[in-house]
Amino acid sequence: MAKSRKLNVNESPITVINQNEIDYISLTDMTASFREGSGLIGKWVTNKNTLEYIGVWEKINNPDFNYPEFGVIADEAGVNRFIMSVGQWIERTNAVGVIVKAGRYGGTYAHKDIAFHFAMWLSPEFQIYLVNEFQRLKDDENNRLKLEWNLQRTLAKVNYHINTDAIKENLIPKVITKQQSSSVYAHEADILNVALFGITAKQWREDNPGQIGNIRDHATLEQLVVLSNMESINALLIQQGLPQTERLIALNQVAITQMNSLLKNKALNKLK
Repeated sequence: MAKSRKLNVNESPITVINQNEIDYISLTDMTASFREGSGLIGKWVTNKNTLEYIGVWEKINNPDFNYPEFGVIADEAGVNRFIMSVGQWIERTNAVGVIVKAGRYGGTYAHKDIAFHFAMWLSPEFQIYLVNEFQRLKDDENNRLKLEWNLQRTLAKVNYHINTDAIKENLIPKVITKQQSSSVYAHEADILNVALFGITAKQWREDNPGQIGNIRDHATLEQLVVLSNMESINALLIQQGLPQTERLIALNQVAITQMNSLLKNKALNKLK
């Protein structure tokens, strides 16, 4: 189901839905504050200049666009008897830049590029307010995602210290050198790396010589969540005295199960 958010443009609520990771803005809502209402959408899509614009947009962004049929429409446009609806445009050209939805969030929606074009056609002033409000929405979403990302990285770091404390208490012999200690820590960290990422930190660096940072710096949000959980579980397994090889197998099963669960988690997907 498409995720819905609201823009407030000159006190007019405008719905934005995300479908297949693409934002679509409600053209129907945009017409609510204009006297002619949603009938303006039909006039706009019949306009020859509009068809030229959305035709070029589809050509650039839609590999399945029916360009020959668009040529037929372009030839027909401009004469008095020419009539075009959004539904006809989608059906005849296989367009993806505009969609028509029924149900709870029913109405005509368009990709932001096309929605901004429609807003300019309605009113240049309205278009400026719409662009500013949409940018504010995206900035808020990006800031929230960064906050969640930083929280997960902080959680992973906290759990890392819990994990290393358990290693120190249970795996590192007494009175050893710092070099010996650090090598054990690195080895234990690679248990988590192999269990979750399938490779060690060294292997990742060798495979990605041009990348900045380490394997965990390039982890996804889901991987960071699982990593933080695995560090706590590994600390518990160490305290229970489970051999390293058995812990690796157990942690790999944890990683597989939790990644499968998180990738299907709707609440987590809302953070993206």
